[in-house]
Amino acid sequence: MKILMVLTSHDKLGDTEKKTGFWVEEFAAPYYVLADAGAEITLASPKGGQPPIDPSSTTEDAQTEATKRFDKDEELKKKLSMTKKLEDVKAEDFDGVFYPGGHGPLWDLSNDLKSIALIEAFNEQMKPMAFVCHGPAALANVEDHKKPLVRGKNVTGFANTEEEAVQLTDVVPFSIEDKMNQLGANFSKGEDWSSYVMVDGRLVTGQNPASSEKAARELLKMLQKKAV
Repeated sequence: MKILMVLTSHDKLGDTEKKTGFWVEEFAAPYYVLADAGAEITLASPKGGQPPIDPSSTTEDAQTEATKRFDKDEELKKKLSMTKKLEDVKAEDFDGVFYPGGHGPLWDLSNDLKSIALIEAFNEQMKPMAFVCHGPAALANVEDHKKPLVRGKNVTGFANTEEEAVQLTDVVPFSIEDKMNQLGANFSKGEDWSSYVMVDGRLVTGQNPASSEKAARELLKMLQKKAV
């Protein structure tokens, strides 16, 4: 199993002086689920190199077993510091793709032409794709036969109530929930901060950091079924 993980390269939280990036739990938990199952994982980002880590995801209350494992994993940290540029990866070289969240993707992956083309290629090649939390921002401009890829699909992502809870409703360029609804997706959510994952065909979406492990397990299930 060869899996591509795509991380944001964006580190500024709108016009505030605050930093953002990817959310550690949403990278670490899926990475270990997939790697422990024997997957070969390639990391990529729009700019390549070290993707920015959202400082809020390194605080004490954001720690999980996966983030603690990552903290001690010097080999993975080194690998993370050398992500490939998106322009240097092709969908045909992988069996599936995973997009972690953090607020960064709202600014770069939502509009990144290489990312959009990559997702469209994965879709055309009928390969499973997973997006968690703000990761579904990468689907904002993705099309399937000239229609939004998510139209009519059951999806989830970071909910408006969660965005309000972190007080970033007025900072983000758009909310995941509103965007998915505008695109004609069937957006649903579980309780705030609880694990909630939607699977529709080959598309997996998770609501928040707590959903990242389950989203990865759903992706893994599809890949293992395909391999049989």
